[in-house]
Amino acid sequence: MVESLFDKKTECLTIKVKGRFDYSCHKTFKDAFTKIGSVKSYEVDLADVTYLDSSALGMLLLLRDHAGGENAAIRLVNVNGAVVDILKIANFHRLFYITE
Repeated sequence: MVESLFDKKTECLTIKVKGRFDYSCHKTFKDAFTKIGSVKSYEVDLADVTYLDSSALGMLLLLRDHAGGENAAIRLVNVNGAVVDILKIANFHRLFYITE
């Protein structure tokens, strides 16, 4: 399940993923960041993620490309131990700011 909240004051889009972060989330995850106009920064809240697979990694890369590639301001927040291990194995700690 994917929920999003846009803060007009800070122009930050928060995308919260709950449960399994896999291909079943693709449409709602992509819609969350493509349907909002002017966004300065993104926060992906992974606190409630119980499973993450390669399609989720691909979705994070799509978000990064959409947000400006190397210049993107994206934070992966509230990442639990198992998920942070997967992100580090995939070298995503080099592409995203990650906080546990």
